[in-house]
Amino acid sequence: MLSLVQRAETGQRGYLLTGRDVYLAPYEQASKELPSALNELGNLVIDNPDQQQSVGRLRQLTTDKLRELQQSIETRKTGDVNAALAGVNTDVGRRLMDDTYSLVGVMDTKENELLEQRRARSSMIGGLVQAGAVAAFVLICISGAIGSLLTRRTFTEVAQAHDQLLKSNELLTQQISRRETAEAQLRQAQKMEAIGNLSGGIAHDFNNMLGVMAGSLDLIRRRIAANDFRIERYINAAQEAAKRAGALTQRLLAFARQQPLEPKVVDANRTISTMSELLRSTLGEQVRIETISAGGLWTLEADANQLENAILNVAINARDAMLEGGKLTIETANTFLDDNYVTQHPEITSGQYVMIAISDSGVGMDAATMARAFDPFFTTKPAGTGTGLGLSQVFGFVKQSGGHIKIYSEIGAGTTVKIYFPRSVSRAEAENKPAVPTFRGGSPTEVILVVEDDPLMRKMSTEALRELGYTALHSSSAIQALKILGDREDIILLFTDIVMPEVNGKKLADEAVRRRPELKVLYTTGYTHNAIVHGGVLDPGVQLISKPFTLEQLANKVRLVLDN
Repeated sequence: MLSLVQRAETGQRGYLLTGRDVYLAPYEQASKELPSALNELGNLVIDNPDQQQSVGRLRQLTTDKLRELQQSIETRKTGDVNAALAGVNTDVGRRLMDDTYSLVGVMDTKENELLEQRRARSSMIGGLVQAGAVAAFVLICISGAIGSLLTRRTFTEVAQAHDQLLKSNELLTQQISRRETAEAQLRQAQKMEAIGNLSGGIAHDFNNMLGVMAGSLDLIRRRIAANDFRIERYINAAQEAAKRAGALTQRLLAFARQQPLEPKVVDANRTISTMSELLRSTLGEQVRIETISAGGLWTLEADANQLENAILNVAINARDAMLEGGKLTIETANTFLDDNYVTQHPEITSGQYVMIAISDSGVGMDAATMARAFDPFFTTKPAGTGTGLGLSQVFGFVKQSGGHIKIYSEIGAGTTVKIYFPRSVSRAEAENKPAVPTFRGGSPTEVILVVEDDPLMRKMSTEALRELGYTALHSSSAIQALKILGDREDIILLFTDIVMPEVNGKKLADEAVRRRPELKVLYTTGYTHNAIVHGGVLDPGVQLISKPFTLEQLANKVRLVLDN
């Protein structure tokens, strides 16, 4: 309980100092867990009225403390840093913490006193038992020599058994302690191994991409200095490395279940049918593709683009497992995961699901490989032929969509990956995916305001929009952006980063639209941190382009927002 209160106060201090919402995570988590901790404490002392009264006082103190923290946080959110710090300097929070520590100390002292009383009582009972045993021994001795001999023998056996029981109990206690220590060390080692594998994989891939970009830029600079403008291949190499870095970031976000999704009602049969040509061209002629579409298939609700990526990622892994070609089967079916299945897989809920099964006739996997198949950067492919992020990205997307994924495989018998998505309860029919818009620019009469706190990103975005033909203005903060909006009535689009100091992009957009209802908004970010994404899903009506983006992606997205 004390640790949770301290974490809440730590989160408040971090937010007051930085104004960044990320520092509120410990405060919010502690606020959720404190009631359960206090209830558990109350249950532990339910037989002690004095301690129950202390728990009630402790509950009031934590409530007052959380209220004091909340007040300062709300004051800080308004942007008045001095007022928030002035509230802290009243020392109300410190006095509440001092009272809390004092009360917990008193409770601890009382529990120690009770423990000593129980030990004393136990010792007294033990003494009485020993006295009774001595008296019985004397009476038995009086009853006769034979009885005395038998009694002494019996007491010796009992004493030996008692000593043996004490030794066994002590040994068992030591074994339990050693096992708990070993388990804690193993869990820590597993965590460190996972973090090491993840950070090592990220560092390896990003170093390669940064090396390509840095080297290409150096070569471009040298060629230009020598009036040699044969630099297209270096530009292409740098662009390709940037695309790979962006894709790696998206895959990591997918594995962490932090990518922004745009779920729609999807017909899985139609999705697989439209992907047929893409799969054939990607997998090659050596792989025969067969689809088995279930009749009366239910619709599911998922991000259509990410669903296609998931199917493609699994299919590519299947192709790589069929070294000399083979057969890939994609099958759909309605299915029900019952309580018995859920008991074995407690991370899912029972109910109706749409299943997409992808099977190959490849080499298969052993149990150890299946257990690690979804780990990021884990791959059985030769070095340089795979990132090890394909299946981890699929896993993150499926879990973020409320689904389930399971691998079935045997060495030499191929592999089946079954993906389950919850059945859609929406009556809307699945629509065909809209055609990808063509590359289109704008005109100087279309004025866009770019709001970005990072100077390099702000400059790049502004220049890109001007290159597309728009009139682009820029601002480094929300306050400056609102002033520009007030001065320029011809601004038709607000293009804003989400994560910014002091006032984030969502709050800026809300205020801007309140003042200018006709204003259109396009968000951009590398990580949304739940500003416009809740439960992994974009808020209704929100338009977002994720960093990094290409000029073509920016052109199409801006045109889409302006034309709709």
